[in-house]
Order: sequence, then C-alpha cells, then structure tokens
Amino acid sequence: MRLGMLWRVVINLTGSVPIWRQVADILRQRIHDGTYPPDTAIPSLVKLTEEFGIAEVTVRKAVDALKAEGLLAGTPGKGTYVVPQSR
Repeated sequence: MRLGMLWRVVINLTGSVPIWRQVADILRQRIHDGTYPPDTAIPSLVKLTEEFGIAEVTVRKAVDALKAEGLLAGTPGKGTYVVPQSR
C-alpha cells in the first residue's frame, strides 16, 4: 500500500481533453495499478479537490464517470468504493 505518498499530478488546463476526463483517467489508472484496491474507499471529493487543485464539481464529474463505468460505487454518507472486477 502506498500510504503517505505525495502525488505529482499534472493536469493540462488548456488542452483539448476536458479536465474531468483527465482526472477520471488518473483515478482509473490508480484503480488498475492497485493504488486503490478493490473494496476500499477512494479519497473524499474534498481531498481529491485539494490534490488536483480543481473545483469539486469537476472531481465529482470524474467520479460519476467511473461509477457509470462500474469501477466505483458510492453510498451517501459512507464514501465511494472501488468495485471488485472479475477477470
């Protein structure tokens, strides 16, 4: 597990790829590489907002996209968790 790791996140604010999609791609990669293992919570929207330095609505859109893909599931008041993937 990579606790206490500082992330160096590069978001292209002027490129053609929407910011929310860039964030979704980063979170998706973290899910696939095991940084966020199955059945564990991802950081809160507030923490992700601080990490990426962007608006909460943008982070929420990225998380919602990953929920739509079936990678994440959320319960109001309980957090957002990585959904185990069948191989």
